[in-house]
Amino acid sequence: MASVSESEATNRGSMWELDQNIDQPMDEEAGRLRNMYREKKFSSVLLLRLAFQSLGVVFGDLGTSPLYVFYNIFPRGVDHDEDVIGALSLIIYTLTLIPLLKYVFVVLRANDNGQGGTFALYSLLCRHAKINTIPNQHRTDEDLTTYSRQTYEENSVAAKIKRWLEAHAYKRNSLLILVLIGTCMAIGDGILTPAISVLSASGGIKVQNQNMSTDVVVLVAVVILVGLFSMQHYGTDKVGWLFAPIVLLWFVLIGGVGAVNIHKYGNSVLRAYNPVYIYLFLRRQGSSDVWTSLGGVMLSITGTEALFADLCHFPVMAIQIAFALIVFPCLLLAYTGQAAYIISNKNHVADAFYHSIPGPSQLLDLTAPYNSLAFRQRCQFATKSCLLDAIYWPAFVIATAAATVASQATISATYSIIKQALALGCFPRVKIVHTSKKFLGQIYIPDINWVLLVLCIAVTAGFKNQSQIGNAYGTAVVIVMLVTTFLMAPIMLLVWKSHWVLVSTFIVLSLMVEVPYFVACILKIDQGGWVPLVIAAAFFGIMYVWHYCTVKRYEFEMHSKVSMAWILGLGPSLGLVRVPGIGFVYTELASGVPHIFSHFITNLPAIHSVVVFVCVKYLPVYTVPTEERFLVRRIGPKNFHMFRCVARYGYKDLHKRDEDFERMLFDCVQFFVRLESMMDGYSDSDDFSVPEQRTGGSLTSRNAFLQPGEEKTTCGTMCSNGELSCYSSSQDSIGPAAQSPAPGLRGNGGGMLQYSLGQASSCTVGDELEFLNRCKDAGVVHILGNTIVRARRDSGVVKKIAVDYMYAFMRRMCRENSVIFNVPHESLLNVGQIYYI
Repeated sequence: MASVSESEATNRGSMWELDQNIDQPMDEEAGRLRNMYREKKFSSVLLLRLAFQSLGVVFGDLGTSPLYVFYNIFPRGVDHDEDVIGALSLIIYTLTLIPLLKYVFVVLRANDNGQGGTFALYSLLCRHAKINTIPNQHRTDEDLTTYSRQTYEENSVAAKIKRWLEAHAYKRNSLLILVLIGTCMAIGDGILTPAISVLSASGGIKVQNQNMSTDVVVLVAVVILVGLFSMQHYGTDKVGWLFAPIVLLWFVLIGGVGAVNIHKYGNSVLRAYNPVYIYLFLRRQGSSDVWTSLGGVMLSITGTEALFADLCHFPVMAIQIAFALIVFPCLLLAYTGQAAYIISNKNHVADAFYHSIPGPSQLLDLTAPYNSLAFRQRCQFATKSCLLDAIYWPAFVIATAAATVASQATISATYSIIKQALALGCFPRVKIVHTSKKFLGQIYIPDINWVLLVLCIAVTAGFKNQSQIGNAYGTAVVIVMLVTTFLMAPIMLLVWKSHWVLVSTFIVLSLMVEVPYFVACILKIDQGGWVPLVIAAAFFGIMYVWHYCTVKRYEFEMHSKVSMAWILGLGPSLGLVRVPGIGFVYTELASGVPHIFSHFITNLPAIHSVVVFVCVKYLPVYTVPTEERFLVRRIGPKNFHMFRCVARYGYKDLHKRDEDFERMLFDCVQFFVRLESMMDGYSDSDDFSVPEQRTGGSLTSRNAFLQPGEEKTTCGTMCSNGELSCYSSSQDSIGPAAQSPAPGLRGNGGGMLQYSLGQASSCTVGDELEFLNRCKDAGVVHILGNTIVRARRDSGVVKKIAVDYMYAFMRRMCRENSVIFNVPHESLLNVGQIYYI
């Protein structure tokens, strides 16, 4: 319960003490509700099972990197053995510093209640500092169980950082641009991962047939990509159990092959675990060769950013166990074994993985001390072809399956990122399909799916080789990592309250590793590195233009909303004929009467008997519990029969395509009327708190205080349907509710409801509920505002193109609000207006 000052407490009166006594036990119940959304505790057996499942969803991309890393490090071949040792040393310590230490043990802790990715970090910052560029939040939103935030001492470093971020709009916009850049690069990663993974796996066909054309390999890769994207609508839940065994088998395969090669070609390669060889390698290489090699080494940690974006499926501990016990050791064995093989076979660096798979001679060499020379020779000649096929083709199938799984993980992460961007007003409205009833995070976006397919095929068929795609891939990955590093600084200060020395150490160590890789990738822009920059620029333009126009539309709504004095001056009939029925007026405003309503009533001669302004808004939280989703308020006196309902969603929530939304709105309005009548008997002051009510054996919610002079009822409880609770209030009420009795009703024989405004007797709550039910039976109409944004005539050329063409095209192509809310076409009424910016 909110705290109040001593001077306010002395003016409460006896009813205040009664309310306090009634509310006292409710804090415990609200605490129980909050505990429902804390991170669950898992048993050891369940953690191990989840760690096993995480292999198929999280680590596929990281595990397929050995297919193409050494080829991108040495695109022109290997000259000296020490070069391979130095490159291996770089790979080992890059894997240790970035995926293991930075991501697995630090960044994963910065999740938003289990949600990962760039926008999850941004939502955390938006809750702890007022940096959201769409100012549609209300102080009641902070009472949500999932809306956690910190308080700071006045002179602390965190408080100073918070004030610095909130001081100017350009700082908030700069932070948003940084987040959008990271998001666009992550989308580019979702395009390049399938291209390079599938093409690298398909390239294994040429090992058996060196004369095979590259076009055949590309064609096989394109067929696999088409099949992969065509199966996305089934969702990952149906094949999730298949993915984990495939990836586990893949890690066992690459680890086993690496161990065999270390045994076969000698353990001198283990010198690479000495970091001194990194210095010797960099000193020996020329300036251009150093940056080429660093760009190739960068590919060994691709998939790390997808590891964070796919966090929503598994707890942090499960991912840490899987990486530390399986992924990290197997990757070290794989890279060490490949390095040992390349030292002895320098001409096989292009397809080092497939060439390093043990053939008959390698397998028999392992048993050399126990076999005679004659026996070995007979076995080699007799079984060479069949044994080679028996080893090679299963490895090829497993590699192709693992590459497909790796692509699936990145594609799923792309869907999640776009869903988060859409919810926070940074992406056009697209159709989102929920593919699993058990896991809310598993979604499918058809439009984005086919765009990704077209771009993947274009990249694969356009480049036809791993080197240029690898350069593009590395550029996208390193930029996402840099964005994550920069966002972690305010997260550690504001959310974790870490000491500035610890934060500085983390940032410096991360940049020491990532900046050289960034420079190496930027220097390869003309060798394929331009691809993610072009893709990111296209998506950034779409997202920024959409967000800019969305903010301008909201500012227009805020500045042009109708005053309550004007509404009251119209009288209870609003100067019109009040026809039977309920009108749901959809608006972006969470407070006040929208301008679209005045436009409506000045152009039409009638309005419905009951008007409900509906605002659907997304908050910077991962989810809003169903029982806390709706806020209901009364606008004006009771005889106006005007209400406001605010439906709040998190970026993980989805609208249901059924009639529940309309039914829930009506149930919440009905329950508000009941609560309001109950609270009239308790109020003896301008601001008060109302006890939580029990309905249907359930007790959920919390209490809130109001500002002086507002008549308001704030509570949370189960609606009459027993499914959700409505936080109800009458913040917009004008005058005491008891002085505005509900009007009497009488039929006029023509279907109209006439108001007896002179009736002085108070109407009971049952009369108003009966009135609401009669209006519902008469029909429900959904009135949607359609504000068209245009650039002013004196605007610049860039602004005209962005607003009049880009935004207008996206508005025409994206989904309408009527489709999102599942509004029947026969009950839909669109009201349009033009706004010039």
